[in-house]
Amino acid sequence: MATTKSVSFETAISELESIVSQLESGDLELEQSLTLFERGIELTRLSQSKLQEAEQKVQVLMAKQDQLELQPFAANEQSHGES
Repeated sequence: MATTKSVSFETAISELESIVSQLESGDLELEQSLTLFERGIELTRLSQSKLQEAEQKVQVLMAKQDQLELQPFAANEQSHGES
């Protein structure tokens, strides 16, 4: 298992799916189940964090795109008003 911070979102999801399968099988000892459950919680938190970061980046990019589209329009309005 890689350290949680170095895991990509896709790898975390894949590992979570594996953990769920193992836990659902019911073939694990209690200690193994607890260890896997703990790892699953770590991966879930990491995945949520990475999703939040991605959402923030998208929001910033969308805001920048809106500004780029609005700036020329505002400049045209000002130049028409000065004529």
